[in-house]
Amino acid sequence: MACVMCLCNADRVVMSVAIVPLAAKHGWSSAFLGIVQSSFLWGYIFSSVIGGALVDKYGGKKVIAWGAALWSLATLLTPWAANHSTISLLAIRAFFGLAEGVALPSMNTLLSRWFPCHERATAVGISMGGFHLGNVVGLVLTPLFMTSVGISGPFILFSSLGLLWLTMWISRVTNDPQESNSITKAELRLIQAGKSDSPPLRKGELPPLRLLLSKMPTWAIILANVTNNWGYFVLLSWMPVYFKTVFNVNLKQAAWFSAVPWGTMAISGYAAGAASDFLIKAGYSLTFVRKVMQSIGFIGPGVALLCLNFAKTPEVAAVMITIALSFSSFSQAGFLLNMQDIAPQYAGFLHGISNSAGTLAAIISTIGTGFFVQWLGSFQAFLTLTACLYFVTAIFWNIYATGERVF
Repeated sequence: MACVMCLCNADRVVMSVAIVPLAAKHGWSSAFLGIVQSSFLWGYIFSSVIGGALVDKYGGKKVIAWGAALWSLATLLTPWAANHSTISLLAIRAFFGLAEGVALPSMNTLLSRWFPCHERATAVGISMGGFHLGNVVGLVLTPLFMTSVGISGPFILFSSLGLLWLTMWISRVTNDPQESNSITKAELRLIQAGKSDSPPLRKGELPPLRLLLSKMPTWAIILANVTNNWGYFVLLSWMPVYFKTVFNVNLKQAAWFSAVPWGTMAISGYAAGAASDFLIKAGYSLTFVRKVMQSIGFIGPGVALLCLNFAKTPEVAAVMITIALSFSSFSQAGFLLNMQDIAPQYAGFLHGISNSAGTLAAIISTIGTGFFVQWLGSFQAFLTLTACLYFVTAIFWNIYATGERVF
C-alpha cells in the first residue's frame, strides 16, 4: 500500500516540477499555471465519491488496481498532450485526477479490513508515509531525469513503475484477510477480535447520503478535510514557485528545498500513528485521541504559516514549511481514521464525500494563490488566511467530533 501511495503522489509532483520548463517553452502566465496545476483536481473531485462507493461495494483491491493502471497511462501521455495543445493537456490532467481519486478511499477500507483497531493508526501512518515520500521521490528524480533524458523522462519512468507495481499487487494481495493464503489462523483471529463488525453493502444498495449529512460528526470530518487539503495543496503546488519568486532559488535547488519537508512529514505521520495507537492501548477513549491528534494537526501548521511570513532567508522558510507539514501529518491519526470510527459500513463513501469537498477547497486555493499573488504581489496575505482557517477548524473539530460509532 505504501508503494502505490508513493507512486500516486510522485506522479502528481512530476507536473509541479515539469511545469516550469513547460511554462517557459509555451509562454504561460502565472494565472494559467494555477489552472494547469488545478486541472488534476477537476477529475479528482468526481472520482472520490464514485471511488468511495465502489470501494465499499467491491473492496479496495480491484478499485485501486484499475486506478493505478489508468493514472500510469495518463502520466505517460502528459508530455505528448502538452506539446499537442493546452486543451489536450488539461483533459489528460483531469483524466489523471479521475484515476487517482480512488487511492485514498481504497487505502482506508483495505487497512480497516486488515488491521485491528489498535494497530490501524500505525498502518495508516506507514501507508501515508509512502504517500509523502512520493513527494520527495518526485521532486528529486524529476529534475535529474529531465536534464538527462528530456521533459518526457520522468513521465516515462513513473508510468513504468506503476505497471511494475500492478503485477505484484494483482498476484499478492486480497481484499480481506479471510481470503488470504499467506496468514495463519491465529493471526486471522487476532485481526477479527480487534475490529468493529460492519456488514458489507448489499449489491445495488446506495449509501444513505442524507443520513450521513444529518449528523455533526460528519461535518466535522468534512470541514477538517477541506482545511487540510487547502493548506496541503497550496504548499504542494506552489512551493517550487514560492522559492523561485521570493528567494530566487533555482529549480534544482528548489526541488531539494521542497523535498525535505515531505520526508519529515512521512516520519512525523508514522510517529502520530504510533502515538495514537499507544494512547488507545493505554485506555484513553477514541474520542479523546482523535481530538488531540487533530488539534496538533491544525494548530501546529497555523502557527508555522504565520511565522513563515517573517522568514528572511530560504533556509528559515524551508524550516517553517517543514514544521507546518510535520504537524499537519497528525491529521492522519485524526479525521482520516475517524471515518472508520463513526461509519465503518459507509467509510469509503464518507471518505469520498469529504475528499470531494476537500478537493473543491484545493482547486480554489491552488487557483486562488495564483491570482492572489498576481494581485497583491506577495504570498503573505494568503498564508495568513490559511493560518486563520486552520484555527477556526480546530475549534469546530473539538466541539463536534467523536470517536463513537454514529452510523
